[in-house]
Amino acid sequence: EVQLVESGGGLVQPGGSLRLSCAASGFTFSSYGMSWVRQAPGKGLEWVSTITSNGVSAYQDSVKGRFTISRDNAKNTLYLQMHNVRTEDTAVYYCATGGGTRGQGTQVTVSS
Repeated sequence: EVQLVESGGGLVQPGGSLRLSCAASGFTFSSYGMSWVRQAPGKGLEWVSTITSNGVSAYQDSVKGRFTISRDNAKNTLYLQMHNVRTEDTAVYYCATGGGTRGQGTQVTVSS
């Protein structure tokens, strides 16, 4: 059974930093591309970033230069390093497989 468990969210001030983690199990993590998606209050799911199995990454324009996706295949863990966060980054963040399986999410709130 595929399981994804996100952690690392919290309250952060605008301009601050946060690192999200996603612990994966139940599948061969190293063989698959992984993504981060988010859902802001009252809005639909929004793609944030993807990293392929061999480490090639892509980002939504609004987070380019501020967020970095990475993976540690030895630890079956996906990361999202967030710098210079903005109020509009407030959302529940989910990691997701290519097949659309998501974890329970972790709340990120950007507020002063």
